[in-house]
Amino acid sequence: MIEIVLIRHGETDWNAEKRMQGHIDIPLNSAGLKQVTALSRALAPETFDAIFTSDLQRAVQTAQAIAKPHNLSIQQDGGLRERCFGAFEGLRPQDIAIQYPHDYMRWRAMDIDARFPEGERVAETLQEFYDRVENAVTRIVASGVYRKIAIVAHGGVLDCIYRCASGLALNVPRDFDMLNASINRLIWDGSRLQVVQWSDISHLGGSALDEVDR
Repeated sequence: MIEIVLIRHGETDWNAEKRMQGHIDIPLNSAGLKQVTALSRALAPETFDAIFTSDLQRAVQTAQAIAKPHNLSIQQDGGLRERCFGAFEGLRPQDIAIQYPHDYMRWRAMDIDARFPEGERVAETLQEFYDRVENAVTRIVASGVYRKIAIVAHGGVLDCIYRCASGLALNVPRDFDMLNASINRLIWDGSRLQVVQWSDISHLGGSALDEVDR
């Protein structure tokens, strides 16, 4: 049995502006830096065998904050990156609806095989993205080396992992949160993932963030 603490990176300016980030490498903003400091303090009493992270800097910055009290090196894994959205990246939903109306409708309909227009990079379909994330997480936990790990990733990655653990289909609307700097707990029982606790942000309460400012 392996305990997994799954964490979404702290806030970025593009999160606040509701812009699609995808593979664009956006850093944490000032609010995000405060969030990950509070997150680090909350997780400091716990013991981790390893900390894995997406190789995008918003996740790396979050993972580094978590790793510091534990004197652990972070392990970057491109399989934990956010979904690549092609030409959608950098745009807000309302911009996508105007510039790419047909593709916007397929996105909103959760078409798992839709490939959006190519931008700086070729977009992934939802199914391709899900398969990538599932393979990355399975590869990490199936090694049998760890008892407890942290995984730092992105909203889309959290969505995939929750669906994998709960059996929720990719084209079913989401009824769970994927909050910045949230703590989500799962276990791997040797064959499948199970959700233990989801979307805990108690460490981001007003008093916790006030303490960060001191």
